[in-house]
Formats: sequence, C-alpha cells, structure tokens
Amino acid sequence: MKLKLSKTSWLLITIGVIIIPLVSLSLLHSQQLKQQNQLNEELALSQLKLNGFQLGQLSGQQGELEEKLSQTTSQLEATRRMLSQPNGGIATSNILFDIAEACGVAVTDISSSGLTIAELDGIPCSALPLTAKVEGDIPALVSFVTGLSNELTTSIVESLEIIIPEATSGDNSSANIQLVIYSYRGD
Repeated sequence: MKLKLSKTSWLLITIGVIIIPLVSLSLLHSQQLKQQNQLNEELALSQLKLNGFQLGQLSGQQGELEEKLSQTTSQLEATRRMLSQPNGGIATSNILFDIAEACGVAVTDISSSGLTIAELDGIPCSALPLTAKVEGDIPALVSFVTGLSNELTTSIVESLEIIIPEATSGDNSSANIQLVIYSYRGD
C-alpha cells in the first residue's frame, strides 16, 4: 500500500524537518550564550577580588616594610651616634682610672697597641685595643669590669682573667682585662 501525500503535506513535513533542528540549535546556542555570560561574570568578579586582595595585601606589606625600614634606620643612627663617641687614649684612660677609683681597685698596668681600623657588624670603625691589669678584692674587680662595660658602651671585653692568690700569700686578687673600644669612622 502506497501512501499518497499531497504537496501541502510534503511541504509541512519538509518545514517540520527543517524547523525542529533549527529551533533545537537556537535553544542550544542560547543556553551556551547564557552559560558563557555567567562564566565571564564570575571570572571578572574573581579577578576583581584577586586584584583587590593583592593590592590590599601589598599595601599592608608596604606599610610594614616602611615601618621596619624606619626602625632599622633609627637603630643605625643610634648606633652611629653611640660609636661616634671619641675613643682617644687619654680620655679612655681617665675613664678607666675614674671607674677604678669608684670601685676601689688599683690600676697597676695599662697599655695599648694603638688605634686600628676595624669593622663592627659591617660598620667601619676605629678600634682602640686596651690591656689593663687591676688589683683589688673579688667583688670590686667584678664591679670594675661591669663599670667598664656600662661606661664604655662601645667597648667589647675580649678577655678577662681573674687571679685569686692563696689566702696565706697576703697578695690581692688581680684581673687582666683585654678590651677593644670602637668608634664610628663615618661614610
């Protein structure tokens, strides 16, 4: 049995076959455009958040780093001022004798090899090495060394030897001290 279709039927079938895929394609394309627009908006929002986060974090770090730089600069200037104190031999000897008198010890020997050039933590300095021998009782010797460290703030005690004689000898205790006094040389 053969089915006879009229021209109108053929036309409607052809139009249906063409329109159904076109409508399907159109709906699919519309859905893809919506999804692409949504993804573009999410990407733009994420980039904006990332840029805001990085800029905010970097701004915070910049402030912290500037504060640290300011503190370090202040510490450097304070160190330079402290190291800029003169370390001339006569002035240092006077300080040494004044401390000895205040502590009740006697300076029996003081010597220096002379002013040299040195670095202290990477800072160019003049260095005055001193060797001193003092006599007195143990608490006075300890007080004297502590007084040296407190008064000569730019000095470093490199060696300290306290000699305690036997009680029957009648000799005083003594201390041999080697220290270096630093002074900033400038740029």
